[in-house]
Amino acid sequence: MQQITQPRVNTPFPANVFRLNNGLTVIHQHLPATPVTVVDVWVRAGASVEPDNWYGMAHFLEHMIFKGSKQIGPGEFDWVVENTGGMTNAATSHDYAHFFLTTAAQNLETILPYFADILLHATIPDDEFLCERDVVIEEIRSCQDDPDWLGFQTLCETVYGESTYGRSILGTEEQVKMRSPNQMRCFHRTHYQPENMTVTLIGGIEQEEALSLLNRAFAEFEVRSECPPRTSILAPIHHKIARTELRLPHLEQARLMMAWTGPGVDKLDDAVGLDMLSVLLAYGRTSRLVKELREEKQRVWDICGEFSLQRGSSLFTISAWLETPHLQEVEGIIQERLDQLQTQPIGEAELARIKRLLMNDYMFSTETPSQLASLYGYYNTISQAELSVTYPQRIANLQAEDLQRIAKRYLTPDRYVVTVMKTL
Repeated sequence: MQQITQPRVNTPFPANVFRLNNGLTVIHQHLPATPVTVVDVWVRAGASVEPDNWYGMAHFLEHMIFKGSKQIGPGEFDWVVENTGGMTNAATSHDYAHFFLTTAAQNLETILPYFADILLHATIPDDEFLCERDVVIEEIRSCQDDPDWLGFQTLCETVYGESTYGRSILGTEEQVKMRSPNQMRCFHRTHYQPENMTVTLIGGIEQEEALSLLNRAFAEFEVRSECPPRTSILAPIHHKIARTELRLPHLEQARLMMAWTGPGVDKLDDAVGLDMLSVLLAYGRTSRLVKELREEKQRVWDICGEFSLQRGSSLFTISAWLETPHLQEVEGIIQERLDQLQTQPIGEAELARIKRLLMNDYMFSTETPSQLASLYGYYNTISQAELSVTYPQRIANLQAEDLQRIAKRYLTPDRYVVTVMKTL
């Protein structure tokens, strides 16, 4: 077992990072004041690694993991967790599959072997596969009835084209119906391997005991397989405004969704700057767009901005809910405010507000074992865990001129993607 040397950063990383002999990365932090222990397992097995035409496989496998292994029957793991007062769940993104378990520290020795076994040795029974396929298809159908999901998916398809981030994580109903249990077993045995996994264990377990439990539970992996090749497709470069319009029945409010691509985690300072700009523009009643368009001119019911950090190309969005006659005016005002952002400096009071809000949000999001486990695991999946604690320092370092430079580079008022949604 090897302890990984931390990179040279000014902010000390409060957890310890290890690589087990089999290649599995483990992150541990002892919190003696809490009786709770959280185990997060992050796998670089999201939608971005799906072979051609296997779309939806990563998300479908997330469901099938809980159907058990040779040693653990369907529903048995859930029964053990619930009957010891614990909680478990999972999620899939383009960059990862994420499984998490929360339990009392004294129950971890009992529950952890179950958790590890279903993850590493999922059998994916044929009959359970067919039953769960109907559940996944129903999830896809329910999303088709959600106008905000449809609008955002259309926006991503326009932004990223046929590249990884443009695909729906769920896949389509037709694609899911084409999948077989053997294909899923192949996908599992290809990607659910130690070098692709990070296990974070945070809470009331000391380091020696934690490593002993993890070494035993995550000792044996399935024999490796190899999925069919995946074609790498570059996202399109948008040199002008790319516009898509959706007409939907029974839509009470129109939607305006605008998007710009941003850097991945390899340019983290620029990414943090875009996070700050999203707060400046559309987070809180005193942000520029909320104040002008909702509070003063009353042209929108609501408006928000968001920056989503991803391993590759990240996404900056501005979304508004409004009446159809105001669509063109609101889009024009947003363009004008982006242009001003690139030509007029941000004032000291406004910059202080942004930093204060984001610093507080960060502190509030690192209070519990589950929050810490998720933060460390996510960053280690897309880059390295130690970067997760540098966020406040990066915010503090960025100044008005840095934000103006970042706005000029990424938030161009004449090159973006927009999806408009109206009622039929």
